[in-house]
Amino acid sequence: MKSKGFGFETPYEGKTNDWITPRWLVEALGEFDLDPCASVKQPWALAKKSYTPPKDGLSLPWKGRVFCNPPYGPNVAKWAIRMKEHGNGILLIFSRTDTKAWEKVWKGGDAFLFLTGRIRFYLPDGQRAKSGTAPSVLVAYGQDNVVALRHSKLVGAFFTKVSFIEEGTKEIEPI
Repeated sequence: MKSKGFGFETPYEGKTNDWITPRWLVEALGEFDLDPCASVKQPWALAKKSYTPPKDGLSLPWKGRVFCNPPYGPNVAKWAIRMKEHGNGILLIFSRTDTKAWEKVWKGGDAFLFLTGRIRFYLPDGQRAKSGTAPSVLVAYGQDNVVALRHSKLVGAFFTKVSFIEEGTKEIEPI
C-alpha cells in the first residue's frame, strides 16, 4: 500500500517502514530520557525509555530530554509541534525545507544542524540500510540541546533560531 509521504515523497512500502537511527549519531548528542518513536524490533535503545507501536508517542506523556526520529510521512509537522511544546529534545527529520511541515520546524526550532552527506539508517534486524532518500537535519529544542548539537562533532551547517519573513510576495507555494 502506498501512502502520502513527506511533501512530494511517497515512502517505500515493503519489508519494513522502520528506519532506525544509527547509534553513533545519538551517542554524539548525549543521553536521552525518551524515544517516542522507537521500532518494535529496535536492535539498540536510543533513550532510557521508548514508546513503540501500537503506542502513539504523540499522545503519551513526554518527560526529560527527548530524541525523536518520527515516522516520515504526512504527520511530521505534528511531531515538530509536540517537540516545540515539550521544549527539551532533538528532532531528526529530512531537510525538505520546501514542505508545509517545515513552516512549523523553522518557527519552533532553537537551532539546526544540516548534516553533511546522507545518513545510512538501520533495519530492525540491525543490518545497515542504503542511505536515506534525502539529506537530514537535527533540530534542537531548548538551550541545553542547542549546546549539545553545537558541540556534538557531527559535521554540517549549524545555525541558531531563524528570522521568518512573513510579509511580501507569495509566488512560491510550499508543497
